[in-house]
Amino acid sequence: MARTSRETRTNRPAAKRKPARAVTERPANRRRRAAGETPYHHGDLHDALLAAAERVLERDGLPGLTLRAVAREAGVSHAAPTHHFGDLTGLVSELAAIGFRRFNEAMVAAGNTETLLLMKAMARAKAYVAYAQASPGMYGLMFRTERLDMTRPSLHEAATASFEGLATAVRLSRNEKPTGEAPGALSLDQAAAIARAWSLVHGFTTLLLDGRLKELLHRLPEGTGVDQLLDAMLRSTVPRPAGMN
Repeated sequence: MARTSRETRTNRPAAKRKPARAVTERPANRRRRAAGETPYHHGDLHDALLAAAERVLERDGLPGLTLRAVAREAGVSHAAPTHHFGDLTGLVSELAAIGFRRFNEAMVAAGNTETLLLMKAMARAKAYVAYAQASPGMYGLMFRTERLDMTRPSLHEAATASFEGLATAVRLSRNEKPTGEAPGALSLDQAAAIARAWSLVHGFTTLLLDGRLKELLHRLPEGTGVDQLLDAMLRSTVPRPAGMN
């Protein structure tokens, strides 16, 4: 076969290159870039998905919290949440665990600002309501047990710590000391005191978030609001240690 001359090879038309495929940037990535945020690394994707889930929850409520919505918010493929959490129950359970940890930390911090046992209990109760007002979506999720997998270690541990904090605060407000019984054991009277305190604060919080206290607040003297109403309610109902009137 005759060799092709250098001139012939040189004069051949150049092969046409395929145009490069345009890369479409995800909307969430554009928002982060516009805001000057640094994109997360692959190893941070687990936390990035939880942060995205919290934004969706607070913005769109629990009905809007889906795996696809979270993936879209985080700017990743729709399969990413499934890879990290398995399903929606896994995702919301991990998110609720974060909520319980923050919830408990807020109440502990509030209690540490006071010295008197009664005032510690009241400070914790106020922190309870304040957390729910600041994060209503997260607060609502934490108490939607039918949507959560309470057997997941992270959620079980966080929820248990939150309850133990409540139980300890109630015991201290009653000026009670450890009984020496099995850890976690409660007398009927102690359990009733915990249920009463929890029902009081949780009920107030639920009515507040649902807007059911608007009429009551409207009838109060001018300058009196939620904080004053809560404080007056707590002062009239929180049990006082023996010997205090």
